[in-house]
Amino acid sequence: MTGQDLHQLLLNKWGRSYDIQIRRTRGKIFVQVMWKYLEQASFPLSEAEYLEHLNTVASYLHAWGGARQVQDYIQETRQRPRLGKAVSIPLNLGERASEWMLEDF
Repeated sequence: MTGQDLHQLLLNKWGRSYDIQIRRTRGKIFVQVMWKYLEQASFPLSEAEYLEHLNTVASYLHAWGGARQVQDYIQETRQRPRLGKAVSIPLNLGERASEWMLEDF
């Protein structure tokens, strides 16, 4: 999965270029689809910066083996990002999870 693939997945599901963040909470890693999106005037990133950010997120997902989990979750969920409420996607990294817990995001 590339950043462009991730962007297209968001557009196909919700019709907007939502921000995606990776968060670590209580020893678990989550991908969060935030409520802010590129098409908003107040969005803090330019289109180029946004696509670069998605490429970074996609590269982490690919390295962790979690890209398919995120893709399936987004395609199947009935949730949608809304003000103050992100769509949280838990990543199951299996035995390799501890390898990734040392780095801050």
